Amino acid sequence: MTTARYDKLRAQVRESFSETTARLVDEALDYAAEFLRDELRYDGSPLLDHGVAVAGIVIGEIGLGRNSTLASILHDVVRLQHKRLPAEEFLAFMQTIRDRFGEEVAGITVGLANISELKLKAAKEQAENFRDLIVSYSEDPRVILIKLADRLEVMRSLDIFPPEKRRKKSWEAMNLYAQIAHKLGLYAIKSDLEDLALKYLEPKDYDHIAHKLEESADERRAFIAKFLVPIEAKLHSLGIRYHIKSRTKSIYSIWNKMRKQRVPFEGVYDIFALRIIIDCPPEQEKPLCWTVYSVVTDFYTPNPNRMRDWISIPKSNGYESLHTTVSAEGRWVEVQIRTERMDAVAERGIAAHWRYKGVQQGGRTSEQWLGRLREAIEETTHSLAQRFDAKPASGEIFVFTPNGDLRKLPEGACVLDFAFDIHSNLGAVCTGGKVNNRPVPIREVLHNGDIVEILTQKNQTPKADWLSFVTTTKARSKIKAFLREEQAKHTRLGREELERKLKNWKLAITVDEAVSYLAKYYKLRLGTEVYAMIATNKLDFLTIKELLTRHLSGEAELERQRAAAELEQRKAAERAGRTAGQRQEQRSGDALVIDDDISKIQYKLARCCNPIKGDEVFGFVTINAGITIHRTDCPNARRMRENYPYRVIEARWRQHSEGAFRVTLRIVAADTTGMANHLTEVVSRELKLNIRSLNFGAGQGGIVSGTIDVEVPSAAAVDTLIHSLLRIKGVQRAYRIN
Repeated sequence: MTTARYDKLRAQVRESFSETTARLVDEALDYAAEFLRDELRYDGSPLLDHGVAVAGIVIGEIGLGRNSTLASILHDVVRLQHKRLPAEEFLAFMQTIRDRFGEEVAGITVGLANISELKLKAAKEQAENFRDLIVSYSEDPRVILIKLADRLEVMRSLDIFPPEKRRKKSWEAMNLYAQIAHKLGLYAIKSDLEDLALKYLEPKDYDHIAHKLEESADERRAFIAKFLVPIEAKLHSLGIRYHIKSRTKSIYSIWNKMRKQRVPFEGVYDIFALRIIIDCPPEQEKPLCWTVYSVVTDFYTPNPNRMRDWISIPKSNGYESLHTTVSAEGRWVEVQIRTERMDAVAERGIAAHWRYKGVQQGGRTSEQWLGRLREAIEETTHSLAQRFDAKPASGEIFVFTPNGDLRKLPEGACVLDFAFDIHSNLGAVCTGGKVNNRPVPIREVLHNGDIVEILTQKNQTPKADWLSFVTTTKARSKIKAFLREEQAKHTRLGREELERKLKNWKLAITVDEAVSYLAKYYKLRLGTEVYAMIATNKLDFLTIKELLTRHLSGEAELERQRAAAELEQRKAAERAGRTAGQRQEQRSGDALVIDDDISKIQYKLARCCNPIKGDEVFGFVTINAGITIHRTDCPNARRMRENYPYRVIEARWRQHSEGAFRVTLRIVAADTTGMANHLTEVVSRELKLNIRSLNFGAGQGGIVSGTIDVEVPSAAAVDTLIHSLLRIKGVQRAYRIN
């Protein structure tokens, strides 16, 4: 029998399971200890320590039964034999495991061995595929749960591993296993994996946040105590039995929010959550949870965007709770309301749902629970990390002042809209703001639940360009009113200044005539704009005097007529030159002939329109790259012909040339099985065309769209190709894009 080294696990087993199970666990410990007697971990401790620790997590933190416990103890034995033995010998060995410990234990250990041999690559873009791959090895749901326990034990012991292994295992824990744990409702394991991974991936950030949490612990406790006073008094008066837990946000969650929102530690406003856990019979669960919600929101303003009702409709992984976030003293507090049963599910995932009800106690995992878990795993095959949080109602958002006052604004509203919504004078002097303690400009778009503080300067005034980004009627009307008032003031001041100067200059011109000429000269629509330029010193009086003097002498008009005549002569000469050149080209047949082998000649096909044989084309002489060939319907054709007519030359394709041109088609089709096969069948087999690339992405509403690059001999082949693609069932549109 194994030494007292594993007495802690034995005691845990005897407390949780029957004596028969305890004897089987003892036998498994002895068997594994004998088999692994020469196998050590990196720190020199027995390898069996790992399997025993995994079994402890499986029993205590996940809530699995006898077969899972036995598989945890034996999984390294099977893993090593799987790696070392030929196939036939391994099958014979597994028969021994079956005979001694049962079919289920054997099946679970083989599944774990398969996962251990996966070569996982640390690449973000492949993480979802790897998660699906891991799950695919878990036909028995217990395999994935034990693998989570296995990785958690590894992360808790990571200091004993070599540095190069620490980073790889941490990346896998954060991007693969933590996401699976989240999907299965194992939130405690998810948080542990993420925090431990962050400790090794970003040690400085981890230590900084841990230190900050420790520093602010006393202040948090004082705030919580004050926050709870009115709530607890009311709950006592209603006779509700409850207890309260305080949960600090995980270090990883804080780090992730700091990174995404680009805020310091102090800018993360939901550092902690309070959990009100009600002790009541099942039939009273829903009404009492909503009663407690009413009590909380009677004292504190709730954020409607942060309301989560998982009591009426629980999450797919069995999670039930009522979440709300309320504002108190300028900071957010998340309050979770649930019953004892719901809390057990939240702490230990789906397992607790059945164990709390007492289904099949005594060491055997509930078949109902395993069936439900199997469904949950099957639901994860496409996106394990997918969240099902409700989206906020479209059309409006709710934004808060630092004091917790609620303001409703239209979707797309910015900081400046918020400032004008509070007060017109505040909006007029707004220079920016702080959104969730992060400095932002006045045009920053706000989102549901933001806490916004307005920054001002006394010398700030509304600007005309503000109208281009504000969305609320109040902001627009106030800005326009201020601009009208400013314009009236400028008009008055500018007119007075101009009248005074004209009088001093003794020019024979009225103010209105002078303003009319200046507006025409500067291409301004209104005379008031001239006054505004004068009032704001954008137009100096020396320039005004010179312009008006030349106008009165007739010199300015003479210059204008001379310039217009020169321009007309130049245009006529250019037209005559083009006509003569065209006649010469027609006589000589001097059009550029495009052959199939373009590498021998100093011209190339333009990328902007990708011309192919059969397209109507023209040549354009570039400065550095010779001649480029464009389609006549090229988006750049009109600009080239208008701005550089002397660089445009005629071009045509050689009649009997042969070649291959690449063309890109966009295809929109129904998201049906085998659509890609149908497309390649038509292009490659029926039309005998070469496919260079095929890229499709999932769309919405059962529609997919993508592009296909095909080599074609001419534009006529493109028409045939499009016609053939449109005949495929499910293809809605097919057209050339390049």
